[in-house]
Amino acid sequence: MKSSKLFGLHSVQAAIDYSPSKIMRVWVDARRVDKRLGVIIDNLMALGIEPEKTDRKKLDRLADGNNHQGIAMEIEMPEEQCESDLKTMVENLTTTALLLVLDNVQDPHNFGACLRTADATGVQGVIITKDNATGITPTVCKVASGAAETVPVYQVTNLARTLRWLKGEGIWIMGAAGEASQTVYQTDLTVPMALVIGAEGKGLRRLTKEQCDILIKLPMLGQVESLNLSVATGAFLYETVRQRLTTQ
Repeated sequence: MKSSKLFGLHSVQAAIDYSPSKIMRVWVDARRVDKRLGVIIDNLMALGIEPEKTDRKKLDRLADGNNHQGIAMEIEMPEEQCESDLKTMVENLTTTALLLVLDNVQDPHNFGACLRTADATGVQGVIITKDNATGITPTVCKVASGAAETVPVYQVTNLARTLRWLKGEGIWIMGAAGEASQTVYQTDLTVPMALVIGAEGKGLRRLTKEQCDILIKLPMLGQVESLNLSVATGAFLYETVRQRLTTQ
């Protein structure tokens, strides 16, 4: 079991909402009078968790100098699942597959934002690489706002091999690439699929791209050449949702 510190009103409330059983310890500023903080303390007390009153200096240390808004929490962190867990999940799917694959994504803010969008769009699992990529960290959890608890994350050692296995299971591999010849709006996204998104500033690696059945892109009508990774992921996933809702 690994634990870490969360801080800030939003992050602590998300932990209360999505993973109350994993809360280990809570500290609050004894001198702070704040309506939102009071509500969170009441929510914690209702769970049988009594926050420890402390001073701002200790909270500053717990939050490594970040803005803690008068509250910090030690919590058992969600953990990445393994390749065998991924195979079990895929083999037992009862709805059309929609997976998100992040190829060497290293920015925890982008990863957290992708998890949040994955939760909102019904993604059944997010696949990440073991090396040269961020895993689930406190920053990821903070940005994900609870989605790190609700969306399974599968860590794999050989992404190309995993993509080949997914294809053998009847899942189409859709790679996001600026040089693609067709846009997301020209592509049938109602099929069982895994959307593959490349790393910040680098895109898909060569071996990853070779495993893709189709490369797709977002139309870019202005002067910029690309979008932020998590913004692009949201656009791709919501077009997938739109198509699937339309065909129901």
